[in-house]
Amino acid sequence: MPKKQHPSEDHAFYRKLTLSLFGSLTFLSLESHASDTLRVVTHQKVTVVTDPSKGTKHHLAWGKFPQVKEDIRSIKLKVRMGCPDNMRCADWDYKDHISIRRTGGMKGTSQDYEIGRMLTPYGGAFAKDWQFDWEVDVTDFSLLLRDSVEIDYEHTGWEPNGDRGWSVTLEFEIVKGKPARQPIAIQKIYDGAFRYGDSAKDIETLLKPVCFQANPQASMARLRVVQTGHGMDKPDNCAEFCNKYREIWYDGKMIDKRDIWKKCGDNPLYPQAGTWVYDRANWCPGDLMQPDLYDLAVKPGGQHSVDINMQPYVSSNPSADEYITAYLIQYKSPENKHDVALVDILVPSSKDAYRRLNPAGAQPQILIKNQGAEPLRKVKVRYGTKGFPRKEYLWNGELAPAAEQYVMLPGLVNGQGEKNEYEVELLKPNGKKDKYAADNKMHSSFTAVPGQDSVLIVYLKTNNEPAHNSYSIKDAAGKVVKERTAGSLKANTLYRDTLHLKKGTYTFSLLDTKGDGLEFWANSKGGRGKARLLNQQGAMLQDFESDFGSSVRYSFAVGGPKAPVADISSFGLYPTRTNDSTTFDFYANTPQNVVVQIVTDPGDVVVQEQTYKQIREGNFTYDLSHHPKGRFYLKVLIGGEEKFKKRIRLKE
Repeated sequence: MPKKQHPSEDHAFYRKLTLSLFGSLTFLSLESHASDTLRVVTHQKVTVVTDPSKGTKHHLAWGKFPQVKEDIRSIKLKVRMGCPDNMRCADWDYKDHISIRRTGGMKGTSQDYEIGRMLTPYGGAFAKDWQFDWEVDVTDFSLLLRDSVEIDYEHTGWEPNGDRGWSVTLEFEIVKGKPARQPIAIQKIYDGAFRYGDSAKDIETLLKPVCFQANPQASMARLRVVQTGHGMDKPDNCAEFCNKYREIWYDGKMIDKRDIWKKCGDNPLYPQAGTWVYDRANWCPGDLMQPDLYDLAVKPGGQHSVDINMQPYVSSNPSADEYITAYLIQYKSPENKHDVALVDILVPSSKDAYRRLNPAGAQPQILIKNQGAEPLRKVKVRYGTKGFPRKEYLWNGELAPAAEQYVMLPGLVNGQGEKNEYEVELLKPNGKKDKYAADNKMHSSFTAVPGQDSVLIVYLKTNNEPAHNSYSIKDAAGKVVKERTAGSLKANTLYRDTLHLKKGTYTFSLLDTKGDGLEFWANSKGGRGKARLLNQQGAMLQDFESDFGSSVRYSFAVGGPKAPVADISSFGLYPTRTNDSTTFDFYANTPQNVVVQIVTDPGDVVVQEQTYKQIREGNFTYDLSHHPKGRFYLKVLIGGEEKFKKRIRLKE
């Protein structure tokens, strides 16, 4: 069962209100354009808040999808979250469900198919203009996403709803064209919150084996599973913070065994206000779930069985739940023997999901998929930045039908400034003509790496736990030109390493094996460190967020045009959980007039304000002991514009 392996015209929107049928719901559709791509937006900047009386609130909207007779090649669900215009971003990491509720209009068929699961971020410190984009492939639901469909964004949680929430946009990107495999049927086999650790009712009595009969025309059944663990029982803090394994059985044989666990320190959405770095049961705050896919060979018309089993576990105080939705989608045989698709360009890219990989100066990275009936053993890749010479690379391997593969491409990433376009094309799968070439090309926008001088300074101030940290600078070939290895750094020590670099492309990487960066509010004993890149005159070229989780990277080029020294500033606040005082640190390349405010949360009432005129650097301590227990924000304004905001937990 294949898995991922790691290494135009403007769109014409029209809105039609049908109050007699839909009440206040909006029926929104999109016409196709030259590239045969439809963009159906069901939720357009909808303000999403909780219903504290129920713990859940439904946000329903209709969309006009392709008719049943139209061919669909692929569907992506894109989710954009931001802060509402009249509110701040919400605080908590709640579990939200994106589902198909009805098909065929108001009098059509009631459905209940979860097609996406969003775990909201800790948004308490996000600026008003914050937003982030996620996406997930939902082509498996193409049989249902037809004609008039009602989509539900269900937001769970109990936090106050008068001053905080989310702005949510849901867009379906639908590429029309002959499907690589024709879907025949879709069947829900598991759906719900399955109590885990209860000796009176073992989870296996709920996760019973499911038998199904294959369609006479089917050659494959795809098992699509989304699972997240929630709850905090004793003694293991299950299911959110306990690492337990799951087994998938097919026709009496175990085909997969994996931990229901996810590392969160490399989340591309960082930093967040809460415990975003804590590893969890298959999810992280600020995360759109990607499904686990298992492609199962079936005997046409034959009987088969699927079973999901969890690691045996008993709690003395059971309150854990495994939230599982699982579907079987039956497909015909692939339309073509030789058919490869370019799924995405990870490097270079400006997509939010790939922030930790970009900007990059070398080693482009793509994701390909074998859409053909034969294993993919080779494919030619043609790639490069628009306006620069193209490169070619022959990939060799063994990629099963329907499987995906990350491919690292050799060479540098050319580019200039912030606006560049990278183009990739796949050619000759297995040396044959691709029978469906429409999905062989793709382009991505990206920002080029900055140019820097040959003499640079790595400024690293360690925290109280330097054993977790290391840094390296490598050239485009991956050769280390400077490093400080794990275990070699001393606590609370300032390192200023001067580098003399040859012409070329380099990447600076700072790692933390504990996954909580140089600073994390919940680890007060860890203290706070700082990392910057300076020029030989001491001006700051790049400031690195101390609350970075597991890693932070920065790529740059030496020997070409140099980026001008920017008028940038660095802000820090530590500790943010305190019983008495906290310290704000500031550094800027040019003198600034800085206003620091401490305000209540909620309410934004200013309880303390200080103005500093024409400062470049400083550490300022504020005594908060006379204030009552509660939460506050420290805000920094320069030129009347808010530049920094961080929450303070006082006496909590």
